[in-house]
Amino acid sequence: MECARAGLRVGVVEPRVPGGAASAAGMGHVVVMDDSPAQLALSRYGRELWQKMRAALPDSVEYEQRGTLWVAADGEEMQEVYAKQATYTSIGVSSQVLDEKALAQAEPELRKGLAGGLLVPEDAVVYPPAAARYFLDEAIALGAKLIRGVRPVEAAKGIVRLQDGSALSAGSIVIATGVDTSLVPWITVQPRKGHLVITDRYPGFVHHQLVELGYLKSAHKLTADSVAFNVQPRQTGQLLIGSSRQYGDAEHDVDNKILKQMIDRACEYMPRIRDLSAIRVWTGFRAATPNKLPLIGPTPDPTVFLAMGFEGLGITNSPAAARLLADHLLQRESAIDRDPFLPAHVFRGESAHA
Repeated sequence: MECARAGLRVGVVEPRVPGGAASAAGMGHVVVMDDSPAQLALSRYGRELWQKMRAALPDSVEYEQRGTLWVAADGEEMQEVYAKQATYTSIGVSSQVLDEKALAQAEPELRKGLAGGLLVPEDAVVYPPAAARYFLDEAIALGAKLIRGVRPVEAAKGIVRLQDGSALSAGSIVIATGVDTSLVPWITVQPRKGHLVITDRYPGFVHHQLVELGYLKSAHKLTADSVAFNVQPRQTGQLLIGSSRQYGDAEHDVDNKILKQMIDRACEYMPRIRDLSAIRVWTGFRAATPNKLPLIGPTPDPTVFLAMGFEGLGITNSPAAARLLADHLLQRESAIDRDPFLPAHVFRGESAHA
């Protein structure tokens, strides 16, 4: 959409359903994440762009400013709450520290005895497949051409070759294929499997996007399987329950052992979750990079650009990544530093030209 809006001729090659892979598998949490200075800058920029387009979003996107409530289990985690608030304050992101009583008032279903939390009120939730469809529809309305049902098998030196034997030529090619690196095998992106559960409708059971403070520790484990308490209220009254992270499991099948650990973890924070009815469980794959930052920008092939490796922040960062890519292509200044996201930081030892 950004490239089409800037007046570039755009073609989108989509072999399957638009937004049907990682976007369809995610929670749709629009969150300012402070796990590194670069991620903080990018996610803040992404949230800002979401807020600016809010009025134009169709109802199907289900944008709701629910706020994120980071839950602290004990006094040690409350120290993290204050540190997190100081970081947000330093960049102008609004947040509010809640003590034990205020936390219980904000979310009555949380178990008693939790130490408190940090509310980031301007964070939001969206429905990712509808958001992906909106961006594509806007691009098409601006003149972009959608090429569906055929898989690209090679992309280099200004040529994209398709599985049906046809080819497209372009001065710039953007690879945005999630965990699939078949077009760019010289970069390191690793799939991290995750599970999600959606419940029946229980309006008012949860009011904010709830995340335990230990979530960041879970997200930073690059090898071990892990689970963390992460619950989201949907506009329908349903709850999305997460989250899990697994390496080395490339199957889409539900891992019942990990699923049980994830539900047990959720019940440690909200005991009555065990009484709710689940109507669906599914899995998806996050695209993780070695430095835990997305790859946005040019490669050694001057015609090939990347937008991938977003891990669990693809929805948050998608508007910012699109803007940064358009900045690269149009050789214009960016609102934030682009350097931390350059693909060159994680190229494998062998040359991309090999």
